[in-house]
Amino acid sequence: MTAATTYRKATRASGGVRALYAGNARAVLGRGLLATRSTNWWIVLTGVFEPIFYLLSLGLGLGGLIGTVQDSSGNDIPYAAFIAPALLAVSAMNGAIYDSTWNVFFKMHFAKLYQGMLATRLGPLDVALGEISLALLRGAAYGVTFLVVMQALGLNLGWTAFLALPAIVIIAFGFASLGMGVTSYLKTFQQMDVIPLILLPMFLLSATFFPITVYPEPIQWFIMALPLWHGVELVRGLTTGVLTFAMLGHLAYFVGMIALGLIFTTRRLRALFLD
Repeated sequence: MTAATTYRKATRASGGVRALYAGNARAVLGRGLLATRSTNWWIVLTGVFEPIFYLLSLGLGLGGLIGTVQDSSGNDIPYAAFIAPALLAVSAMNGAIYDSTWNVFFKMHFAKLYQGMLATRLGPLDVALGEISLALLRGAAYGVTFLVVMQALGLNLGWTAFLALPAIVIIAFGFASLGMGVTSYLKTFQQMDVIPLILLPMFLLSATFFPITVYPEPIQWFIMALPLWHGVELVRGLTTGVLTFAMLGHLAYFVGMIALGLIFTTRRLRALFLD
């Protein structure tokens, strides 16, 4: 029995917080940043341009034909200003979810990275927080870039638009924390295809391109249960300057999503590699 295995068993036997967290999630994050810089930075870069292309083609192109739409308060705003905050929320979601799913899938099943990490003093919560933070940074980078483009095009209609930055960080955190836990159950590439199968309808339906009122009421209730809809409404309210108490509900949705995701992912990693 190796020294690492002996330490790991002793830590599990002691229980408590030390069995889960060693306070060194930054080591996992640092390793991920070095790997991104040396191997797949160009993949990360391509994700920056996708929402910008959507905005240029639909917001400015199609928007010239549509004209204005009504926001949640009944105010007429340009179509580009309506879909831009939705695309901002989508960019944060995509950056976080793809980093916490495909990258985690490869590290878990092919690189066997987590087995090596958990053979050290790192606990499953260290690994979860480190990987989720990496995904969060990717989602935030996408969102910040797109927010700058919105500002350059004059699509931020309210002074509260700067608050969209912490909002997209929270959105990215929520999707990343849950995405990693879900990925731990997926074993094959065919199973990973479920992820875009879920994301694409959510992207199209979550009041991204049309007000939610265009859907029948049963569909509206379904859409309002989706996390992206809460993110879209939160960011749209901030960039248009239409602040409502409902935004606190959207924020609470993601706080709960983050808490559940962290608990879920930590327990799953412990069950896979330590028990």
